[in-house]
Amino acid sequence: MKRFLATLAAACLLTGLFAQPQLNKDNIEEVIAAMTLQEKASLLVGGARAAMVNGVTSGVAAEVPGAAGNTRPVARLGIPATVLADGPAGLRINPTRANDKQTYYATGFPVGTLLASSWDTALVEEVTKAMGNEVLEYGVDVLLAPGMNIHRNPLCGRNFEYFSEDPLLSGKMAAAYVRGIQSNGVGTSIKHYAVNNQETNRNENDARVSPRALREIYLKNFEIAVKEADPWTVMSSYNQLNGEYTQQKKDLLTTVLRDEWGFKGIVMTDWGNKAGTVKSAKAGNDLMEPGNQNEIDRIIAAVEDGTISQEELDRNVRKMLQYIVRTPHFRHYKYSNKPDLKAHAAVARKAAGEAIVLLRNENKALPLKGDEKVALYGVSSVDFVAGGTGSGNVNKAYVVTMDEALKDAGFQLDAALESFYRKHKEYDKATRDLTAGAGWSTWGGTKLAETAIPVQAINLEAGNNDVAVVVIGRNAGEGADRKMMDDFELTAVERELLQNVSTAYHALGKKVVVVLNIGGVIETNSWKNLVDAIVLPWSPGQEGARAVADILTGKVNPSGKLPMTFPVNFMDHPSSANFPYNYTPTTNRGFGRGPRVPQKDVDYTDYAEGIWVGYRHFTTRGVDVSYPFGFGLSYTTFSYTKPVVKATADGFEASVTVTNTGSVAGREAVQLYVSAPAGGLEKPKCELKAFAKTRELKPGESQVLTMKVSAYELASFNEAHSAWETAAGPYTLLFGASVSDIRTTAIYKQKTAQSWPVHNVLALQQ
Repeated sequence: MKRFLATLAAACLLTGLFAQPQLNKDNIEEVIAAMTLQEKASLLVGGARAAMVNGVTSGVAAEVPGAAGNTRPVARLGIPATVLADGPAGLRINPTRANDKQTYYATGFPVGTLLASSWDTALVEEVTKAMGNEVLEYGVDVLLAPGMNIHRNPLCGRNFEYFSEDPLLSGKMAAAYVRGIQSNGVGTSIKHYAVNNQETNRNENDARVSPRALREIYLKNFEIAVKEADPWTVMSSYNQLNGEYTQQKKDLLTTVLRDEWGFKGIVMTDWGNKAGTVKSAKAGNDLMEPGNQNEIDRIIAAVEDGTISQEELDRNVRKMLQYIVRTPHFRHYKYSNKPDLKAHAAVARKAAGEAIVLLRNENKALPLKGDEKVALYGVSSVDFVAGGTGSGNVNKAYVVTMDEALKDAGFQLDAALESFYRKHKEYDKATRDLTAGAGWSTWGGTKLAETAIPVQAINLEAGNNDVAVVVIGRNAGEGADRKMMDDFELTAVERELLQNVSTAYHALGKKVVVVLNIGGVIETNSWKNLVDAIVLPWSPGQEGARAVADILTGKVNPSGKLPMTFPVNFMDHPSSANFPYNYTPTTNRGFGRGPRVPQKDVDYTDYAEGIWVGYRHFTTRGVDVSYPFGFGLSYTTFSYTKPVVKATADGFEASVTVTNTGSVAGREAVQLYVSAPAGGLEKPKCELKAFAKTRELKPGESQVLTMKVSAYELASFNEAHSAWETAAGPYTLLFGASVSDIRTTAIYKQKTAQSWPVHNVLALQQ
């Protein structure tokens, strides 16, 4: 009888016999009561399954071609469809449309790693405010970004999208990113929640992580972003976590994310179609993307047989409606399809310049005068890498190359050398099979291999030019991890090029500058002393080459600092012992397909290093590095004086005076590390707890930087008590230019021990 009455009521609603409420922010419960089971289930499943055709997303039932997905409308109740689109370095939509002469390019902004290298949250907000305007004006409701997984290992294929090896820096950058995007009245989807730290078998890999490492390293950045920026959505990752898919893991999606952190938005899956739709819905995964009819059918069947309760169903529907009423599509925003791309390109250039890291500058090799004769080496000088591949790529109108940027800046390039590389690029692009070994890893283009230059030619060029600039390029992207050989390490051709160029130019007393146009950390220790200067722009966006030129000429004084460690050797990272750095696929590992016999670091990965990730390991264990976390040079110098610590109601406030002691204006990023008192849990030698960046200081000018840290932020996670604990006693505050360059210290005394119990969840199964 109940089912008959429900069916009758639904029929009456559909035929208009009862009044049909129209969704608004104040009548969500009324709309839920009016919805049929079919409508509720469809609202929890995306509009259509995306397909890849020649590297372009298609088949998406959305009004913005190239968008990654959408939510389904319920027209009779005034519930519109909403549009979701990639990605972290700028909006990813199709640049052209059938029977339409207008173009729909988006700005290629600096990648996440470069943004984090700025150590400047205000700058990140400025960048993402511009990025969010393009999201709004192109008719998109949610940008599927930022990517914010921890740099557990240098070879993760998507590290370029992510911010840092440190959870505090990652969390603060992500929060700033979210605030900037969402200031436009559009949403973000922080991802990939959680522990998606390798691309190899990313759909099935089981990340096995201790609760302490999870809480302190891999979830802490998400906690910061949720609490400080209120992202509209969170994207659950493909992988498993301690034996259970993250999108089906209730303790992750509900207990921690919602109950402990207070997240109010929706959780959506990453793009796939796992069989566990019902378990996902019950766990608190509100939206299945990109969406398939079988997922709707599963939800309906589960409600009808009682597997999903009406309360659970309505809970998810309620969150979806709360999300929808925030969107531009619900507000009937009349988007222009004409954002100010010229203005945004200027923002991208400025941001890249503020974030580029100067790794080496022997004998003040830089800046250059700007009118020198330059021999520009490396195929990446004409095949510049603006961003990564996959969903992190952006369909941009142009990418400025290094040869173009240097000529625009006033340098005189060796014309024969430039012509050689241009012709090599044209030949390679024309002859190679771009589809060979394609798929996700080349979604967005492949990278040209370096080509050899005869030593006789280099010797001749050294006599005809004033300085050599060598561009070393690397690309990375979605669907595959990087390799140790010929990727993390230089190729034989690159190594020979550096050796021959350095020998020839130094014999004549001329400088050699290296530009690292890379998507992830590479080995530098074996060759860095060959050259005079090393500039690190990462993948700096479409205007990034011009930003490099700004650094080379001194138009911009570099102030970026490393958001991760550059090791001496790849195996110095403890995670390298449990990372698929030498994996070669022998079977098709597409969505939902894995080998029958579990393979170490492919089907499961033991995070045996625990909390000892990045500088926490290197500083505590005393392992030498090539460049430490937080390192970055300037064309000027800074002193740190007058450290002051004041207790507050919930922690302390620390300040330090920074003075420009050099001869040119510049900015300085100050890092506050804290060493905990001995006893209790084993802890790192020091941990980053706050950071701040000065304004541009003129020579002799000073600024007082103030940073606040709460007692909770000092805490470590005690698995035995399932609690965050801050011990009583003296904490040493270390004001540093990097983790290895501490300039001044102070002491903060925590009078009483404090504890914050949390749910005893996320257990690692032995």
